[in-house]
Amino acid sequence: MEWHGEKDVLTHTKMVCEKLIQLKEWQKLGRHDQEALFIAALFHDIGKIACTRSENNQVISPNHTAIGDRMTRAILWKDFGLSGTQQARNFRETICCLIRHHSKPLFFYKDESPIRNAITIAANGDLARGYTNEMLYILGKADILGRISKNINEQLDNLEFFKEISEESGCFNKAISFPDPFSRYAYLSGRDILPGQKLYNDAWGTVILLAALPGTGKDAYIQKFFTDLPVVSLDALREEMDLSHTGSQSKTVYSARERAKEYLRNRKPFVWNATNIKPALRKNQIELFIQYKAMVKIVFLETSWEEMLRRNKNRKNIVPESAIEKMLDQLTMPNLREAHEVEWGIV
Repeated sequence: MEWHGEKDVLTHTKMVCEKLIQLKEWQKLGRHDQEALFIAALFHDIGKIACTRSENNQVISPNHTAIGDRMTRAILWKDFGLSGTQQARNFRETICCLIRHHSKPLFFYKDESPIRNAITIAANGDLARGYTNEMLYILGKADILGRISKNINEQLDNLEFFKEISEESGCFNKAISFPDPFSRYAYLSGRDILPGQKLYNDAWGTVILLAALPGTGKDAYIQKFFTDLPVVSLDALREEMDLSHTGSQSKTVYSARERAKEYLRNRKPFVWNATNIKPALRKNQIELFIQYKAMVKIVFLETSWEEMLRRNKNRKNIVPESAIEKMLDQLTMPNLREAHEVEWGIV
């Protein structure tokens, strides 16, 4: 096989973990980073469980990195208690970020904008404190060496290209700095500007988009930090309009967007309160807010699994635990490519 002559994921994973701890780059790291990288290596191909199939006499695993990111997050969050504190979240999300991006360095030589993509990937370190492109490089080297393939040297050359691009761009060991959030979002979202270029900010104010699993405590957070802002709440609209929490939510979302447009037309900052666990759900609202010349700040909130279930039981509309588990399985953390500002909070 071109990429994996070892033929099964378990054998490959064992080989990757063995190669990782032999690497001088890994041995020079502190214990915390070593542990994060080892867990990332252990879980890096877990997504293949869900998506591997045979196509045209080839075994393929499309989107296994994104799926693996979500699967690993759910396991670390719920089963290993890595949630509810900044330290736990940073460790968890460093691992998940490594898993999500672990295949990308091998294909940088094909990329039309390798500098932009290196900088964009490195920006994850501004949120997942602990992630660096250097960590991704080390995982990539172990991933290559821990396989049976005819083109190992070619793959290693591709990986070195990623390292060189990251070093030349100043983002191998850290995320680069931008002039301001408005210019950063423009660059990371793909606008054709230089990373150090400061743009004129024509926004009139900021809309807050909350994101969290049910039972996290979004309403309490709003009452504490955003008492002066109006709130567009999907839960409140369901109550107001006597709509179901299950089934199609198109009527609820339509009503919420119409209410949001009133605030946007009047240039009135507000809070959009919903779970917003998927990028596509967030994107629909963010594009609307930006269309009306608003800045957007995503605030993602989390607490521990046990505390979330406890709070959920005290809600007026209790969400079944099985539904929360399913939402955790689908959760993708917001990143700085999605909005002008992103904050990961603990409540």
